[in-house]
Amino acid sequence: MLGRLVLGKVGKGVSCSVANCGNPATRSLSVQNLSSTSLKVNTDGRRAYLCDDHFKVWKKETKKSREMDRLRF
Repeated sequence: MLGRLVLGKVGKGVSCSVANCGNPATRSLSVQNLSSTSLKVNTDGRRAYLCDDHFKVWKKETKKSREMDRLRF
C-alpha cells in the first residue's frame, strides 16, 4: 500500500456545512447536536461537517450541556 486508506466524507475532502464557509471539514456531527447552537448549517441530511474554526465554536457553545450529560452517568 502506498498511502493511507481514506474512509468517510471528511477524509475525501468535503467542505464545511456552515453557511458562507468553504473550508475543508475536519469533523462530522449529527444535525441534532448542532440545533442548539448559533451555527447556521446548510444540510438536508443527518450529518453536518465542520471545519476546525466552527468545531471550536460548537465546543464552546455546548460545553455546559455536554458536561451535564457526562455527569449523569
